[in-house]
Amino acid sequence: MNSIKSNHASLLFALLLITFTACSDSSDSASEANFEVTIENIGTEYSAIKSGSFSVPAGATSPGPIGPGGAYEFEFTAPVGGRLTFATMFVQSNDWFYAPDENGIALYNNDGSQITGDVTSQVYLYDSGTEVDEVPGEGANQAPRQSGANTGDADPDNTVRLVTDTSLPSVSDVIQVTLTSTSENGFRVRIENVSTENTLQTSTGSVAVPMAPGVWAVHGESESGILFQAGQPDPGNGLEGVAEDGSFGDLETQLNSITGINVPFAPGAYAVYTGSNPIFVSGQNTPENGLEGLAEDGTIDQIMAALSSLPNVRTSGGFSIPDGATTAGPIGSGGSYSFSFTAQEGDLLNFATMFIPSNDLFYGASSAGIELFRNGAPISGDITSSIQLWDAGTEENMEPGIGGYQPQRQPGANSGPVDNDGTVRIVNDGYMYPSNSELIRVTISITQ
Repeated sequence: MNSIKSNHASLLFALLLITFTACSDSSDSASEANFEVTIENIGTEYSAIKSGSFSVPAGATSPGPIGPGGAYEFEFTAPVGGRLTFATMFVQSNDWFYAPDENGIALYNNDGSQITGDVTSQVYLYDSGTEVDEVPGEGANQAPRQSGANTGDADPDNTVRLVTDTSLPSVSDVIQVTLTSTSENGFRVRIENVSTENTLQTSTGSVAVPMAPGVWAVHGESESGILFQAGQPDPGNGLEGVAEDGSFGDLETQLNSITGINVPFAPGAYAVYTGSNPIFVSGQNTPENGLEGLAEDGTIDQIMAALSSLPNVRTSGGFSIPDGATTAGPIGSGGSYSFSFTAQEGDLLNFATMFIPSNDLFYGASSAGIELFRNGAPISGDITSSIQLWDAGTEENMEPGIGGYQPQRQPGANSGPVDNDGTVRIVNDGYMYPSNSELIRVTISITQ
């Protein structure tokens, strides 16, 4: 009888042991998972860096045209390589306007110094090709005499082209355009009416040539034709309103839609870890782990080596080859990076990728990192809400997309002035930045 009880007890113990082992195996399996993270650049590609309008004459308080001695002025900042374009109506016409050619006016010399002074020689008189021409200063469908906006007949030649009438006053007899430096990357533009009451000869006498409110834009060397392309039809962007009636609202709206900074991301690094964040800690001094090189110049070898040697880092690595590419490089709008790893319950994730048109900014998760398991299950889905734009605290910030010590324009790596703060922090420097959700999307998925 005792032998039977003993056998039953042994069998029960064995069953319990098998059950416990099975449960343990199941738990171990559930506490580990394979993940893939995708970092997408969802920003918009822009053609213009800055844009705006001019409508209130210098010294005035309300919008209006400018006659002899009057002027419009406006200011902006622009990066080295930036170019200026604008358009203002030759009012004694049906659809003529003053503007630089499609390439715009260079704002910097080849050595990076600002161009200042008189740039009128780069301004031309164009016909927008939208309304049939009448004798300048006499036509009934010209702004000073027409019954309403857009009243003239259509031009049989609908292309934008230079006005070639040699009987007209020269450009420099009507308009003078000057550039003045306001700061290292700042400019003031003055568009002055230098005509007189005798500048334009008509069948009934001489008249001045007023100019109307207009628009301006700053763009890069490769973005020509922001307002028009000579030899091509009116682009339908609102230029017609400027050239026929001095009405700039539609063109200003269109320019605004293509104006902004382009924000590529640089190769970056990631870490899966326990405990404190090995990449950075908010409010503390910039760690000497290579974060500076990543945030200032998009270099990742140093930080990858540093992360791989830390005892609390389970796995780490870099991402440098855009999805679908075969060589390393940054990602612009529509591009993405992906990386994969295996993690266990209790592990955290963080990463860093440079916000390139900056001195030392980077995207990363919150300082606390991202929990890869919640309630025992691996996470998946969109984690963009956990992403923030960080200041590495190593280099003094300059206006995004403009500063001379940002990667596209700096003389060399690690060449900008030192940040006096010196701590890693969420960016808060007074400059305007797009919201995170406008530029970056980060998703995580579970793989086999």
